[in-house]
Amino acid sequence: MKPAPIPEASANLRARVAGVLYVLCIACGFFAELVVRAKLIVPADAAATAANILASPGLYRLGFFADVIAMALGVVSAVIMYTLFKAVSRTLALTVLMFDIISNTISICGAVLLFGPLMILPGDVYLAVFPAAELSSLALLSVKMYELTYAMNLAFFSVSCLLTGYLIFRSTFLPKIIGVLLALAGVCYLINSFVDFMPKGYGDSLFPWILMPSLVGESILALWLLLIGVDSSKWNEIAAARRG
Repeated sequence: MKPAPIPEASANLRARVAGVLYVLCIACGFFAELVVRAKLIVPADAAATAANILASPGLYRLGFFADVIAMALGVVSAVIMYTLFKAVSRTLALTVLMFDIISNTISICGAVLLFGPLMILPGDVYLAVFPAAELSSLALLSVKMYELTYAMNLAFFSVSCLLTGYLIFRSTFLPKIIGVLLALAGVCYLINSFVDFMPKGYGDSLFPWILMPSLVGESILALWLLLIGVDSSKWNEIAAARRG
């Protein structure tokens, strides 16, 4: 006996929920990076960075929580996206889900490094052997190590973007152009991660421009899912064909 067809509204509802989570994920990431770290972190000045964090520890902590929330939302959104794209290819959709979980897990684990300055800079008793200048350097080093873990996250996420772009292009329930833009986003993320692990100064002229296509591709997908959703009738046709 064949399973009953999924109600037409179901696919569109899941798409919109995924869109909400995707938009919130982007917003949390923007807040953490552009409102918090851009204000507090001075890349080449450990002393200034330490002074900024010590002056606004609550803001820095809020940025940390925003990052963790973004990663958690990313995982939940990825699961919902899997339920949509498995109608196109279960194997590829599952592969995308795997890469999404790996990439977010890397960042969640790496977030411990991001929290490091809040443990290092107050100079607790067990850190008394370190002069203040060394504590400042250790705090900035902790942030920079987190940035490398995030670059590793984006390397795995770039594969997710490429495969999702392909799934969108193959599907009939989302515009093909969004698939192209998301695949381009994946290429840009991969280039960015490659540059982050190259010698200092290598490819500096690419940043932040190399991330602009990624921002465009992800934002358009998130907003499309949120505001428009998917073509439920076409999604049901594909899902029914696979079941048949």
